[in-house]
Amino acid sequence: MKRFTSAEAAIDAAAHRVLARLPQSGICGGLVEFLVFGIKQAWACLFGGVMLAIIMLTRFHWPEHSPITRYDFLFLSALIIQLSMLVFKLETWSEAKVILIFHIVGTIMEIFKTHAGSWIYPEANFFRIGGVPLFSGFMYAAVGSYMARINRIFDIRLERYPPFALTLVLAIAIYANFFAHHFLPDIRIVLFAATAVLFWRTTMYYRVFRFRHKMPLLVAFFLVALFIWAAENIGTWSRAWIYPSQADGWALVSFAKLGSWYLLMIISVVLVTWVHPPRGKDEPDDQASS
Repeated sequence: MKRFTSAEAAIDAAAHRVLARLPQSGICGGLVEFLVFGIKQAWACLFGGVMLAIIMLTRFHWPEHSPITRYDFLFLSALIIQLSMLVFKLETWSEAKVILIFHIVGTIMEIFKTHAGSWIYPEANFFRIGGVPLFSGFMYAAVGSYMARINRIFDIRLERYPPFALTLVLAIAIYANFFAHHFLPDIRIVLFAATAVLFWRTTMYYRVFRFRHKMPLLVAFFLVALFIWAAENIGTWSRAWIYPSQADGWALVSFAKLGSWYLLMIISVVLVTWVHPPRGKDEPDDQASS
């Protein structure tokens, strides 16, 4: 897997010309590394960040008599953002495959979950399947986009990563439980335990700027899930979708949803490793490619 698209390689080269002049050691050097970490994280969440910004803006400023509904505008905006990222080489076609698969996986679950009453979309619109506006699938695509992009932007390497077949079985079990727990006992505790058993020895190595850092993969999973949970709070506050407990007014999304996002994120990770097999710590760097 190549680290950068041609457009990103040009941006990276320009950034390095500036960053190379900044302190390399001490507190200032650490602050530079932290600054670059934040910038790279923002770049990795480009799709989701832009979508979240549009969701918030339309919550504040949406014309009462607009010829197009808010949800349809969000759907068309998501399409334009996705196509633009590909056209302007801000995303690779292999990443688009991961995003598409996770989009489909998420939309199927949305149709089931809204029918079961787990959450609702309170506004009317045209582009929908059943009671699910088509923009909703792009919320899952945003997660898939982030997971795929961060893998190459931070040049992530994984040490002692479990066999793909085992992670695939886990991902299928997680996805099945999102449906089955409405009729059968919820086995998410078993799934959390299985996740811990599979990944507890796995270490993630990632490059920020000058240095390569490491972190237990399970910790990285939790931090990403926490970030997604925070974004979901913004989404429900803007009434892009709401849970039954928020029908009479916004309230913090249940911390139980943090666990749901943790498990759902595992599915995204497995999809990424399916398209881009994990690289070991000592494998050579790849060159930029469009």
